[in-house]
Amino acid sequence: MAERRGFTLIELLVVIAIIAVLMAVLLPAMNRVREQGKRAVCLSNMRQLAIAWMVYADENDNKIVSGAAGINRIREQPWVGKCWHTNFREGEQLPAEEQIAEIKRGALWPYCPDAKLYRCPTGYRGEMLTYSIMDSMNGYGDGTKEPGLWLKRKMEIRRPSSMAVFIDEGWVTPDSYAVYYKLECWWDDPPIRHGDGTDFSFADGHSEYWKWEGPDTVKHGRTVDRLFAGPGWAPKTDNGFHDLYRVQKATWGQLGYEPTH
Repeated sequence: MAERRGFTLIELLVVIAIIAVLMAVLLPAMNRVREQGKRAVCLSNMRQLAIAWMVYADENDNKIVSGAAGINRIREQPWVGKCWHTNFREGEQLPAEEQIAEIKRGALWPYCPDAKLYRCPTGYRGEMLTYSIMDSMNGYGDGTKEPGLWLKRKMEIRRPSSMAVFIDEGWVTPDSYAVYYKLECWWDDPPIRHGDGTDFSFADGHSEYWKWEGPDTVKHGRTVDRLFAGPGWAPKTDNGFHDLYRVQKATWGQLGYEPTH
């Protein structure tokens, strides 16, 4: 009978080495594909929220829903309730069921009654709300409350396809996403989501992924991730300033100052 011969130790080591090389090559590609799939889900969520936001205005005499999350104004119910913990900057969260209850208390819930659409699939664990409304869209108004810039009615929006309504922050925060109008610096920090950028949806109902151009934008965003460094951070590079200008223009429609870069 023919003698049976198994693998030698060297042959096994070679096979293991080849598998390791293939895994090293394939895993990053698989992770990119997985992330692109999650980004697509996030963009779809934000598109549906933007459409719900539009329908709300159409059915409420052209009035824009209050974008100041958790803030009860006179005759204005916020788009979602208070979903954040008092110590949210320290990483504390409300229980998921309480967050969902606050989302359902919001004025937008009848137009978008699916809790899954209020969070990105790559958001922080336990965060049921990862999206914010931009300051200009009847938000808290930190950047400015000048008429024609801080908008209360849908008909005031001059270029709907270029005016951002929602941003993916990746975690639950109070009020709205604040952006300066007259100062050449950030108020809220640039979110680093889905790679080196974040998702936006716009007043005409479409959504986009924006990749930050400035390495300083990305570095700062990663450094202060889920901390909120506070208003006043200025970019260090031309590309970093271009990131800032782009968000300010998408928020207010224009810059309130003469840019230096």
